[in-house]
Amino acid sequence: MRQATTTPGPRHGQPGPRFAVVGNPENRRVELFAAAVRDAGLPAPRVVPWLDVLRDGGAAFGADEVVRLESPGENADVDLSLRGMDDPTRVEGSARWYGRFTAAVRTLSGGRRLDDPDELGVLFDKRLCHDVLAHAGVPVPPSPTSGAQAAVRGWDDVRTLMREHRMPRLFVKLAHGSSASGVLAVETAGAGRIRATTSVERSGGRLHNSLRLRRYRDEREIAAIVDRLAPDGLHIERWMPKASLHARVADLRIVVIGGRATHAVVRTSRSPLTNLHLGGARGELAAAIEAAGARWGEALDICERAAACFPGTLCVGVDLLPALGWQRFTVGEVNAFGDLLPRLTGLPGSGAEGLDTYAAQIAAVRHRPPAAAPPLRNASDPPRSPNHLARNPHAHA
Repeated sequence: MRQATTTPGPRHGQPGPRFAVVGNPENRRVELFAAAVRDAGLPAPRVVPWLDVLRDGGAAFGADEVVRLESPGENADVDLSLRGMDDPTRVEGSARWYGRFTAAVRTLSGGRRLDDPDELGVLFDKRLCHDVLAHAGVPVPPSPTSGAQAAVRGWDDVRTLMREHRMPRLFVKLAHGSSASGVLAVETAGAGRIRATTSVERSGGRLHNSLRLRRYRDEREIAAIVDRLAPDGLHIERWMPKASLHARVADLRIVVIGGRATHAVVRTSRSPLTNLHLGGARGELAAAIEAAGARWGEALDICERAAACFPGTLCVGVDLLPALGWQRFTVGEVNAFGDLLPRLTGLPGSGAEGLDTYAAQIAAVRHRPPAAAPPLRNASDPPRSPNHLARNPHAHA
């Protein structure tokens, strides 16, 4: 049985931590975290805009500052600097985004970090992340591209891997994508029939993200999309049949803070993609826990084991895929910025009861302050590949 934990505050008379946040100042992520800091009775965090980091070639932090990185998304100027495209709906450019983002992270110096730069490099490469999880014994969907073992140059390579690995149903994902950008859920049937469900829209020879899912049934169209995405790097996973709640497929986002699964939300959909912005809806967590029964503790343990692969990162969001019958679970992805769950409070027995994801992280930092950051490295240096992380240093884009 999982034991309840508590997160004590600082001892009487001890000053609280001084936070700094690298983010987009207007973004709700930054606003929500800043509000949580103030609600904890601490000074408002110093906000360092991503745009300034990118323009100035870095930023420095004081030895007493606890530095949190927020997502650089939802800002057109930042997106232009990272992807080199002036249309935020464009799908292409994720490899360029990855290279520039990880380089920018390595230009930050000083402070006490809540996000390890090398772990971020792995978390934002689905091939490397899958490899790390698999080697740690965390259950993940089978993948021929784990650790970038198989180069995917286009649809012909996807077709070959489908045949060689007997994968009639699979997900094709951008290696550095997020929020289901560029994801195709591909399924085949008899007589050569094939279908792909995706948010990708073809327009004028370009690919755009749409809020409406599309289903392509012409293999030539599917091939054209995959061929266009392939230069950015692709990751392939077997499509694992998911459990259902109320006649809708379901998965879970589990937030792990300081090694402990603290928050959970159920996502349901009538399509293979459960992302809320693509028509997914929040399901009943109590119903999911009841369906899992005695296996619920095992589900949380799996998420904690996944998070333990990234010990230098305070908080991750784990996408957990329940199999049919809710008796087995696999980890679909581990997200570095997976804590945007406004007003959701902690699970019973997690130590985060009554706290949202941001307040729980602040409490964790007060309980166990992070160590000082390592010396600054050159922005052009590739992410380190220690044994507990990426086993293939050449897999980085």
